[in-house]
Amino acid sequence: MIDLHTHTFLSDGILSPSELIIQAISKGYKAVAITDHCDYSNYKMIIPMVIEVCQKFNNSSLYNIRCIPGIELTYVLPEHIPAMIEEVRLLGAKLVVVHGETPVEPVPVGTNHAAIIGKADILAHPGLIDENDVQLAIKNNVNLEITSRQGHSLANGHLAQLVKKYDCQNTVIDTDSHKDTDLITKQTAIKILQCAGFNNAEIKKIFDNSEKIILNLKL
Repeated sequence: MIDLHTHTFLSDGILSPSELIIQAISKGYKAVAITDHCDYSNYKMIIPMVIEVCQKFNNSSLYNIRCIPGIELTYVLPEHIPAMIEEVRLLGAKLVVVHGETPVEPVPVGTNHAAIIGKADILAHPGLIDENDVQLAIKNNVNLEITSRQGHSLANGHLAQLVKKYDCQNTVIDTDSHKDTDLITKQTAIKILQCAGFNNAEIKKIFDNSEKIILNLKL
Protein backbone atom coordinates (compact mmCIF):
# COMPACT_ATOMS: atom_id res chain seq x y z
CA MET A 1 0.00 0.00 0.00
CA ILE A 2 1.14 3.52 -0.82
CA ASP A 3 -0.64 6.26 1.11
CA LEU A 4 0.04 9.87 0.14
CA HIS A 5 -2.27 11.62 2.63
CA THR A 6 -2.01 11.16 6.42
CA HIS A 7 -2.05 13.28 9.59
CA THR A 8 -0.28 13.24 12.94
CA PHE A 9 -0.56 15.19 16.18
CA LEU A 10 1.27 18.01 14.44
CA SER A 11 -2.22 18.91 13.22
CA ASP A 12 -5.41 17.03 14.10
CA GLY A 13 -4.19 13.41 14.20
CA ILE A 14 -3.52 11.48 17.41
CA LEU A 15 -0.20 9.76 16.59
CA SER A 16 3.29 11.18 16.49
CA PRO A 17 4.94 11.03 13.05
CA SER A 18 7.11 8.10 14.19
CA GLU A 19 4.09 6.23 15.56
CA LEU A 20 2.22 6.74 12.31
CA ILE A 21 5.14 5.39 10.28
CA ILE A 22 5.51 2.32 12.51
CA GLN A 23 1.77 1.64 12.29
CA ALA A 24 1.98 1.91 8.50
CA ILE A 25 4.88 -0.55 8.47
CA SER A 26 2.83 -3.01 10.55
CA LYS A 27 0.11 -2.92 7.87
CA GLY A 28 2.57 -3.64 5.07
CA TYR A 29 2.88 -0.14 3.68
CA LYS A 30 5.53 0.44 1.04
CA ALA A 31 5.40 4.23 1.36
CA VAL A 32 3.61 6.85 3.42
CA ALA A 33 3.43 10.63 3.18
CA ILE A 34 2.90 12.76 6.27
CA THR A 35 0.74 15.67 5.14
CA ASP A 36 -0.45 17.54 8.19
CA HIS A 37 -2.97 20.35 7.87
CA CYS A 38 -1.50 23.80 7.56
CA ASP A 39 -2.37 27.37 6.74
CA TYR A 40 -0.59 30.70 7.08
CA SER A 41 -0.07 30.14 10.82
CA ASN A 42 1.88 26.90 11.05
CA TYR A 43 3.45 25.72 7.80
CA LYS A 44 6.91 27.07 8.66
CA MET A 45 6.85 25.09 11.91
CA ILE A 46 5.45 21.77 10.66
CA ILE A 47 7.52 21.19 7.53
CA PRO A 48 10.99 21.07 9.16
CA MET A 49 9.77 18.66 11.87
CA VAL A 50 8.25 16.27 9.36
CA ILE A 51 11.35 16.42 7.18
CA GLU A 52 13.53 15.39 10.12
CA VAL A 53 11.40 12.38 11.05
CA CYS A 54 11.13 11.18 7.44
CA GLN A 55 14.88 11.47 6.96
CA LYS A 56 15.52 9.32 10.04
CA PHE A 57 13.32 6.50 8.72
CA ASN A 58 14.54 6.78 5.13
CA ASN A 59 18.13 6.45 6.33
CA SER A 60 17.42 3.57 8.73
CA SER A 61 18.51 0.01 8.00
CA LEU A 62 15.83 -1.36 10.34
CA TYR A 63 12.79 -0.68 8.15
CA ASN A 64 12.13 -0.65 4.42
CA ILE A 65 9.60 2.13 3.86
CA ARG A 66 9.68 5.39 1.92
CA CYS A 67 8.60 8.28 4.14
CA ILE A 68 7.61 11.47 2.34
CA PRO A 69 7.54 14.86 4.04
CA GLY A 70 4.48 16.67 2.77
CA ILE A 71 1.83 19.15 3.79
CA GLU A 72 -1.90 19.67 3.24
CA LEU A 73 -2.96 23.26 2.62
CA THR A 74 -6.27 23.48 4.46
CA TYR A 75 -8.83 26.28 4.34
CA VAL A 76 -6.29 28.56 2.69
CA LEU A 77 -8.11 31.24 0.72
CA PRO A 78 -8.16 30.27 -2.97
CA GLU A 79 -6.35 33.40 -4.11
CA HIS A 80 -3.37 32.47 -1.90
CA ILE A 81 -3.14 28.78 -2.78
CA PRO A 82 -0.84 28.92 -5.85
CA ALA A 83 1.72 31.08 -4.03
CA MET A 84 1.58 28.90 -0.91
CA ILE A 85 2.17 25.79 -2.99
CA GLU A 86 5.41 27.31 -4.21
CA GLU A 87 6.37 28.50 -0.72
CA VAL A 88 5.96 25.12 0.99
CA ARG A 89 7.97 23.47 -1.76
CA LEU A 90 10.78 25.94 -1.18
CA LEU A 91 10.70 24.99 2.51
CA GLY A 92 11.21 21.32 1.60
CA ALA A 93 7.75 19.76 1.32
CA LYS A 94 8.15 16.96 -1.23
CA LEU A 95 4.41 16.42 -1.68
CA VAL A 96 1.83 19.21 -1.63
CA VAL A 97 -1.77 18.23 -1.00
CA VAL A 98 -4.65 20.71 -1.05
CA HIS A 99 -7.76 20.09 1.07
CA GLY A 100 -10.43 19.97 -1.61
CA GLU A 101 -14.10 20.95 -1.63
CA THR A 102 -15.40 17.92 0.27
CA PRO A 103 -19.22 17.75 0.58
CA VAL A 104 -19.04 17.52 4.39
CA GLU A 105 -17.08 20.70 5.19
CA PRO A 106 -17.46 24.40 4.26
CA VAL A 107 -14.27 24.59 2.21
CA PRO A 108 -14.08 27.93 0.32
CA VAL A 109 -15.55 27.76 -3.16
CA GLY A 110 -12.79 27.93 -5.74
CA THR A 111 -10.33 25.86 -3.71
CA ASN A 112 -10.36 22.98 -6.20
CA HIS A 113 -9.65 25.28 -9.14
CA ALA A 114 -6.92 27.17 -7.29
CA ALA A 115 -5.16 23.93 -6.35
CA ILE A 116 -5.20 22.81 -9.97
CA ILE A 117 -4.06 26.20 -11.30
CA GLY A 118 -1.25 26.13 -8.73
CA LYS A 119 -0.27 22.60 -9.79
CA ALA A 120 -0.53 20.92 -6.40
CA ASP A 121 0.61 17.31 -6.37
CA ILE A 122 -2.71 16.02 -5.06
CA LEU A 123 -6.17 17.55 -4.80
CA ALA A 124 -7.66 15.67 -1.86
CA HIS A 125 -11.33 14.65 -1.68
CA PRO A 126 -12.48 17.20 -4.29
CA GLY A 127 -16.20 16.57 -3.74
CA LEU A 128 -18.48 17.49 -6.62
CA ILE A 129 -15.59 18.65 -8.76
CA ASP A 130 -16.44 20.39 -12.02
CA GLU A 131 -15.78 18.55 -15.28
CA ASN A 132 -13.67 21.44 -16.57
CA ASP A 133 -11.47 21.20 -13.48
CA VAL A 134 -10.98 17.48 -14.05
CA GLN A 135 -9.79 18.19 -17.58
CA LEU A 136 -7.51 20.97 -16.31
CA ALA A 137 -6.11 18.63 -13.65
CA ILE A 138 -5.17 16.18 -16.40
CA LYS A 139 -3.44 18.98 -18.34
CA ASN A 140 -1.59 20.24 -15.23
CA ASN A 141 -0.68 16.75 -13.97
CA VAL A 142 -2.56 17.24 -10.69
CA ASN A 143 -3.55 13.96 -9.04
CA LEU A 144 -7.18 13.53 -7.99
CA GLU A 145 -7.90 11.57 -4.84
CA ILE A 146 -10.31 8.74 -4.16
CA THR A 147 -10.48 8.53 -0.36
CA SER A 148 -11.31 5.94 2.28
CA ARG A 149 -12.12 8.72 4.77
CA GLN A 150 -15.67 8.67 6.13
CA GLY A 151 -17.69 11.63 4.89
CA HIS A 152 -15.19 12.73 2.27
CA SER A 153 -15.75 9.40 0.48
CA LEU A 154 -19.38 10.30 -0.28
CA ALA A 155 -18.22 11.89 -3.54
CA ASN A 156 -15.98 9.01 -4.65
CA GLY A 157 -18.55 7.83 -7.18
CA HIS A 158 -18.87 11.28 -8.76
CA LEU A 159 -15.11 11.60 -9.12
CA ALA A 160 -14.79 8.06 -10.47
CA GLN A 161 -17.32 8.77 -13.20
CA LEU A 162 -15.40 11.83 -14.35
CA VAL A 163 -11.89 10.36 -14.26
CA LYS A 164 -13.21 7.38 -16.23
CA LYS A 165 -14.99 9.67 -18.70
CA TYR A 166 -11.83 11.65 -19.42
CA ASP A 167 -9.41 8.72 -19.01
CA CYS A 168 -7.59 10.51 -16.20
CA GLN A 169 -4.36 8.67 -15.42
CA ASN A 170 -3.62 10.95 -12.45
CA THR A 171 -5.82 9.24 -9.87
CA VAL A 172 -4.74 8.06 -6.42
CA ILE A 173 -6.35 6.37 -3.43
CA ASP A 174 -5.39 7.62 0.03
CA THR A 175 -6.70 7.24 3.57
CA ASP A 176 -6.51 10.76 5.04
CA SER A 177 -5.64 8.87 8.22
CA HIS A 178 -5.83 10.61 11.59
CA LYS A 179 -5.26 7.50 13.74
CA ASP A 180 -3.86 3.99 13.36
CA THR A 181 -7.24 2.39 12.67
CA ASP A 182 -7.71 4.68 9.64
CA LEU A 183 -4.82 3.00 7.83
CA ILE A 184 -5.95 0.33 5.38
CA THR A 185 -4.54 -2.67 3.57
CA LYS A 186 -4.19 -2.83 -0.20
CA GLN A 187 -7.06 -5.33 -0.25
CA THR A 188 -9.34 -2.79 1.42
CA ALA A 189 -8.19 -0.12 -1.02
CA ILE A 190 -9.16 -2.41 -3.90
CA LYS A 191 -12.65 -2.87 -2.45
CA ILE A 192 -13.10 0.89 -2.08
CA LEU A 193 -12.09 1.44 -5.70
CA GLN A 194 -14.39 -1.32 -6.88
CA CYS A 195 -17.29 0.23 -4.96
CA ALA A 196 -16.54 3.58 -6.62
CA GLY A 197 -16.97 1.89 -10.03
CA PHE A 198 -13.43 1.11 -11.19
CA ASN A 199 -12.66 -2.17 -12.94
CA ASN A 200 -9.53 -4.26 -12.31
CA ALA A 201 -7.52 -2.70 -15.14
CA GLU A 202 -8.36 0.81 -13.91
CA ILE A 203 -7.48 -0.13 -10.34
CA LYS A 204 -4.07 -1.35 -11.48
CA LYS A 205 -3.46 1.99 -13.20
CA ILE A 206 -4.32 3.84 -9.98
CA PHE A 207 -1.82 1.80 -7.98
CA ASP A 208 0.76 2.19 -10.75
CA ASN A 209 0.26 5.95 -10.64
CA SER A 210 1.06 6.05 -6.91
CA GLU A 211 4.21 4.05 -7.64
CA LYS A 212 5.16 6.55 -10.34
CA ILE A 213 4.69 9.47 -7.94
CA ILE A 214 7.03 7.84 -5.42
CA LEU A 215 9.67 7.09 -8.05
CA ASN A 216 9.65 10.70 -9.25
CA LEU A 217 10.21 12.15 -5.79
CA LYS A 218 13.75 13.11 -4.80
CA LEU A 219 13.96 12.09 -1.15
